[in-house]
Amino acid sequence: MPIRSESVEGRDPLDNLAVLQFLNGCSTGAAADEHSIYRAIGVEPIINCRGTFTIIGGSVERPEVLAAYQQASRHFVQYDELAEGVGRRLAEITGAEWGMIPAGCAAGIKHVTAACVTGGNPEKLIRIPDLRGMDKTQVIMPRYARNAYDHAVRNIGVEIVMVETPAELASAINAKTAMIYLMAGEGSKKGQPLSLEAIVEIARPAQVPVLVDAAAEDLTIPCIHLERGADVVAYSGGKALCGPQGAGLLLGNKQILMAAWQASSPHHGPNRDNKVSREEIMGMLAAVEAWVIRDHAAEWQTWLARLDHIARRVEQVAGVTTSVEQPSGLSNHSPTLVIRWDPAALHVTGEQVAEACARTKPRIALGSRDTEGEATLRITPSQMQPGNAEVVAERLHHLL
Repeated sequence: MPIRSESVEGRDPLDNLAVLQFLNGCSTGAAADEHSIYRAIGVEPIINCRGTFTIIGGSVERPEVLAAYQQASRHFVQYDELAEGVGRRLAEITGAEWGMIPAGCAAGIKHVTAACVTGGNPEKLIRIPDLRGMDKTQVIMPRYARNAYDHAVRNIGVEIVMVETPAELASAINAKTAMIYLMAGEGSKKGQPLSLEAIVEIARPAQVPVLVDAAAEDLTIPCIHLERGADVVAYSGGKALCGPQGAGLLLGNKQILMAAWQASSPHHGPNRDNKVSREEIMGMLAAVEAWVIRDHAAEWQTWLARLDHIARRVEQVAGVTTSVEQPSGLSNHSPTLVIRWDPAALHVTGEQVAEACARTKPRIALGSRDTEGEATLRITPSQMQPGNAEVVAERLHHLL
């Protein structure tokens, strides 16, 4: 039954709406706070000075991504054909053998694990997480790689085998080993005992695939981890790439990724719940293409300018000092402003300032840390928007 559009007792039907009322105001040219689509449902928006944290929304999607969304929504497509076209195009852009767009990095890790366990066999896929009687039921992880996100691997029902040395790794590999998972970082760097190179040297003769979780890293073209010997690398879409928060990126071995696609939605099995829309797929592809032509140096200078504005304002408070830390790796690659003071002198701690910013308007998400005799705030500019730096500077000056 259609919804009645006529007014009730003389009231405009839009009066009882929230999102549609906001959109109607935008379409008619009425003045509206750009954030009021959230305020319309009683949710206060946040200025993001923390970076690409999922809990506050990840990253700001680029205009190219939003345009791809809109165009993709206008037509239907057969999903296996879409995956084939996208996989080929990602290979052309990145130099990898193949590519796939899952419903986020964690979903991609789950799909690859399922692929390595089953080889993409539909009859085996629908049995997950019951792996009884299957040949490949173990995943090896260096102890340094254990993290909260490896639940994506464990979701498949595999047994996790942890190792700490090359000798332990060589001994752990057996007929049941489905793959090796590691998170990119200090432990996997060249020269470390279980560096990616050291792992590949042991795994390759045994034909055991290696998956690298590089969720928060900048995309390198060609992919540095594939160049170092990894079989598949997983990235988040809603971090450095500024693509859809609900999408991810897998690059690497075509056979594994074709099996991973078979393990993902829209196919039946353990990962049917990780559905990624055609709009998200094309938006993610647009984000990867945009990455290639983005002026990363200009973006960096914009970030530094925002930090400089905040630093100059807070340094007007006696006893406050600032410095800018430069990132040492590819993960969460952004400069960070560190604001320091003596909490005894200013009668406020870093945690108290961060809490006030988080709970009262204008709400600001930022990092804090307190040690003996020193309070600090940490500001990451990569997801700040025009005008944010001025608001943040005044707020912190007032609180300090």
